[in-house]
Amino acid sequence: MAMRRMCAVILAGGLSMMASVSAYAASSSTALPPPDPTAKNLSPYRIQLRAFDACLITQSRLLNTTQEAVHSPCSCYAKGTVSAMTKDEIQAFRDTGYFNDSAREKGLGFIDQCKLKRPF
Repeated sequence: MAMRRMCAVILAGGLSMMASVSAYAASSSTALPPPDPTAKNLSPYRIQLRAFDACLITQSRLLNTTQEAVHSPCSCYAKGTVSAMTKDEIQAFRDTGYFNDSAREKGLGFIDQCKLKRPF
């Protein structure tokens, strides 16, 4: 469950993620974060921006580098992931503020493809 939470945070990039990545730490018995009401009407482009912002923050910390250094790979990840999402996956993001299991799998594929570090 901790791995699922980490993926949810890195891939979704909700506002809480952007505000404080450190608040994420949780045990394996903890549920996923509560739904994010600000995601309800986001366009795919806005979802892509959230994923991009979360990627910049998370990857710069994981790789111990600057956000500028991961700008291109994070752009690759965010564009690829959101472009590959189905309408149902987009709606699931709007309902929760983070990627569902199938979108998360797509995101992990783009993390690898764009040469980023997996969050686990």
